[in-house]
Amino acid sequence: MYSSAHYLLQGLTDLGIEYVFSNLGTDHASVIEELARWREQGRKHPRFMLCPHENVAIHMAAGYAAMTGKGQAVMVHVDAGTANAAMGMHNMFRSRLPVMLMAGRAPGTVRGELPGSRDNYVHFVQDPFDMASLVRPYVKWEYSLSTGINAREVVRRGHSVMQSDPPGPVYLTLPREALTQEWAEDQVKAFGQDRYGPVAAGGIDEARAAQIAEALMRAERPMAVTAYLGRKAEAVQALEELALLCGIRVFEFAPSYLGISRDSPCFGGFDPGAAQADADLGLLLDVDVPWLPKYVAERPDMRWLHVDVDPIKKDFPMWGFATDMRVQADCATVLRQVIDIVRARAGKDFHERVRVRLDGYRAQAKARADALSQAAGKRGARGAISPAFLCAQLSAALSQDDVVINEAIRNAPAVLGHIRRTRPLTLLGTAGGGLGYSGGMALGVKLARPDARVVQVVGDGGFHFGTPTSVYDVAQRYRLPILTVVLDNGGWQAVKEAVLRVHPDGSAADTDEFHARLHGETRRFELVAQAFGGHGETVEDPDDVPDAIARCLRAVDEGRATVLHVRIGGI
Repeated sequence: MYSSAHYLLQGLTDLGIEYVFSNLGTDHASVIEELARWREQGRKHPRFMLCPHENVAIHMAAGYAAMTGKGQAVMVHVDAGTANAAMGMHNMFRSRLPVMLMAGRAPGTVRGELPGSRDNYVHFVQDPFDMASLVRPYVKWEYSLSTGINAREVVRRGHSVMQSDPPGPVYLTLPREALTQEWAEDQVKAFGQDRYGPVAAGGIDEARAAQIAEALMRAERPMAVTAYLGRKAEAVQALEELALLCGIRVFEFAPSYLGISRDSPCFGGFDPGAAQADADLGLLLDVDVPWLPKYVAERPDMRWLHVDVDPIKKDFPMWGFATDMRVQADCATVLRQVIDIVRARAGKDFHERVRVRLDGYRAQAKARADALSQAAGKRGARGAISPAFLCAQLSAALSQDDVVINEAIRNAPAVLGHIRRTRPLTLLGTAGGGLGYSGGMALGVKLARPDARVVQVVGDGGFHFGTPTSVYDVAQRYRLPILTVVLDNGGWQAVKEAVLRVHPDGSAADTDEFHARLHGETRRFELVAQAFGGHGETVEDPDDVPDAIARCLRAVDEGRATVLHVRIGGI
């Protein structure tokens, strides 16, 4: 006879779950007991990684899933832990990243009727009417484990849903009494992936693939927009190949992944709106918001073809982008289909037209590179270091295998434009709207890619949201050295800019008060890393930037998490 907690661990092991990012509580007593017993017996099980705040736990799962495609588990304490993890669930849901969030539930019995019955004050106050409502908008599936007899089937079902295209979070609650129940081994069945596993999106029928290929061969000025196609390295390779084959200018708008090498002549930058003025065919490839309609005039004469793992945007109450073909499929597979058709059907005239087009793109790329170089050459002043200069210096110190997580928000253009990235899965962001993600994601990326340097670039506002004491505690405990670069402008620039966009001549602008400044005589973000054995320093003078970056990267290479606090001026 074994407890339901035993079969829960067995189910997670069946799934190949490697990590449970956890913040445990009184509801997990049976899980903790089973872990101790399994360790005594030498049983293989997922590694539980203790995170002092759920924000870090959930975003570590995000970073790991982004690198590997494999969703892990996060275990939190009842409604309190669920609430702390909810923002991360929002980010993972919008970013289509799989995770199984598991929360204990307070016991239902109050007088000792069952093992695990209430024995603590908090068991009364942590029993809301609808705990799952805290994350229901952000999950594909939810369930409560009422009995351990189907524990292995329940976690298999949750795992299959979270990994199926489009992937995303699931939520499982674990009542304490249910975890303590005992069952004979022959009562609890196994459920294998071969018959109960996830479903993946594939290609499209040859007729529609041929329509896309023919449209590209007819087009004179084709363009493409993507944001999260880069979640699969093979999709990046296929897009780069198709773009060169057909002369497609590729734009990324609010990218959560790198979609095309910055060295490709077909990379067009991050402003697809301006390019639409003279384009005659557009591809939307794994993108939620391809541009902001408020600022881009709609062209009814332009044809748009949309290939996406989620083309209908079923979780967006409003969307509003017209397309002439919309197919739900895997971009990597479809682009390969189109490449094969174009190669088989295209003649010399087509290839010559593409060659001329690519020559024009190379000239545009050189002009864009020259403009970036000019911007990076403006170093700023003491206390107001230029973000472009800082990011260019950081780029020069990184290899193309290192991974950059972008949470610079209003300074994101500096990160995207000046930190050169050429390889898949070396630039990450999030498609969600919750700040405070990059620290936890950086730890998850480092866990998945231990040989790569992992660099988090974050604004000072986002750094506050990221529960940094938890970030550097985890970095120290599990030997996950990351570099955090804090771009400190003294507040939330995005809030100020939003006010000015809506009320450019209003009283807030007249008085220069936007309720977005973070005041304080002392702001020493680097000390947070030092408090947990890491390295930290502040840089205020542009002349000191290259040496500061070198020292920080050396500390990371030596195994110490590091914070570089960069003063870029006030908002």
